[in-house]
Amino acid sequence: LVALGGWGASMARPLLKIQRYFRRKPVRFFSFILLYLTAGSLVFLHTGFVGDSSTGENGGRDPMVASGIGNRVASSDGRGVGMMGRVLKDTRRPTPRRYGPPWMKGAGGKDWEGRGVDYTSSWNRALKGRNAKDLDDGRAKYIGCYIDDTAKRALRGVSFFDYKKMTVFRCQDNCAERGYLYSGLEFGAECYCGHKIQAPNASESECIMQCKGDKGNLCGGANRLSIYRLELSQESARHYGSAIFKGCFHRPDNVTLALPISAVIQNMSVEKCVDMCTEKELSLAVLAGDRCLCGFPTPHFSLHEMEDEDLCLHRCHGEEFESCGNDEYFVVYQTQVQDNRCMDRRFLPTRSKQLIALASFPGAGNTWARHLIELATGFYTGSYYFDGSLYNKGFKGERDHWRSGRTICIKTHESGKKEIEAFDASIVMIRNPYKALMAEFNRKYGGHIGFASQAHWRGKEWPEFVKNYAPWWASHTLDWLRYGRNVHVVHFEELKRELFSKLKDMVLFLDLEVAEERLLCVEGQKDGKFKRSGLRKLDYDPYTPEMRTSIDELVMTVDASLKKRNMAGVPKEYRPTLR
Repeated sequence: LVALGGWGASMARPLLKIQRYFRRKPVRFFSFILLYLTAGSLVFLHTGFVGDSSTGENGGRDPMVASGIGNRVASSDGRGVGMMGRVLKDTRRPTPRRYGPPWMKGAGGKDWEGRGVDYTSSWNRALKGRNAKDLDDGRAKYIGCYIDDTAKRALRGVSFFDYKKMTVFRCQDNCAERGYLYSGLEFGAECYCGHKIQAPNASESECIMQCKGDKGNLCGGANRLSIYRLELSQESARHYGSAIFKGCFHRPDNVTLALPISAVIQNMSVEKCVDMCTEKELSLAVLAGDRCLCGFPTPHFSLHEMEDEDLCLHRCHGEEFESCGNDEYFVVYQTQVQDNRCMDRRFLPTRSKQLIALASFPGAGNTWARHLIELATGFYTGSYYFDGSLYNKGFKGERDHWRSGRTICIKTHESGKKEIEAFDASIVMIRNPYKALMAEFNRKYGGHIGFASQAHWRGKEWPEFVKNYAPWWASHTLDWLRYGRNVHVVHFEELKRELFSKLKDMVLFLDLEVAEERLLCVEGQKDGKFKRSGLRKLDYDPYTPEMRTSIDELVMTVDASLKKRNMAGVPKEYRPTLR
């Protein structure tokens, strides 16, 4: 005990001296704390570098880590820190050197110069060792792993990057929406689109990097693309990159008046004409042999009388697989240029004493109809509810009280007698229940332009949803037909097929003058920001026979109610007897 007491006293003396020292010198105390924290931070950083620079299978250090860090830190565009973080997280790399993302290329390293070689037909060599289930999921077919070079890209269309949430489906959806035939993923976070593959195959062992947003799937590697052949919907297939194919049309009577900009282009191609008209800030790119014409849709060239596409089959001199039309029949594409003739919108100059509803079952296209009405009339639409996301997308009438009288019509999904009788008139949107139920289910679980997951479709949520919502689809329409005072019925499918004439009828019902050029402008902007991609479709029928029997009975009930009021019945695609 005496010994222990002596040891304690000997330890206490130095501690007492340190305490007295820092009591007299508080500045030195804080300096000591600062040095301690700095040392701790350096130790933490050191362990981070060592832990992430893991050894490969051969026991040696992966050379890609060291070279990748050097390349990215040297970047002069301010992305060095992000690139370093990305390299440190992905330690197992294939041996070929990573050249860096597009922003790292030199001034002379243009991606699109030269034709390159089409390697698309050699895709089958890359499939060895791949599970057949991984190759084709009904939406896209896996082609293989390909070499990618920043100087000459394998896929030379649009591209985008997301270093946190990139997934295979997201890349496929973006490429499909723009009409590209191929989508490719690289470095776990980069998405590239193209119409053909212009690079040779690589080993499948080089495309082993996990997707940033889905660790269960692979998204290429360092300078390696995991490429998919997209199974495009019919609508998506009518694109050429960012341009939308409008069809084959007869030469207008007055070409100069209809299409004021014209030029002869050597080695004509769709891309060259689209680029020229985009540069001129015009929404139509028209190919007539070796001539490219640009303009806007007008009554002189309305694009309403489409001709047989065979009449436009005239090979482009600059691209043998494209049609460039001729002197009599023009091939028309819509560019990315926004037609601003219908983009101005405002509140009503004087408050309206009449309240007009835009009523629909959820998922029947109400938001899309609002978009069309606002562009066609130039006035904001209102809502019985408030949706902040819609307000942020440009529906400024969303914040107004629905009785304010400042909006041209009011969105509502209500269907009770009291709620319906609050309106003086109504446009009632009806959509095929099989489509409407799926659209609303996607909205409920995926947002306005998102998708419900496979787990939701195959789980208990979908049967429960159909059980509760299918009767509402019918009762909603029946209530508006019964209690509505002045009802104008619009079928979603007919509005899509005959946009100009159906939208014109809606404008007239709203007691407004029709501006034909404004309606033509709307046709070019019809999708707005609320259109889901045409790629991600279910590969099975989610409706059971019992569900179909129940929904078919509801369809026939609505059909009979429409006819009883001397209105046209539901479109034939709704009716089970004609399916």
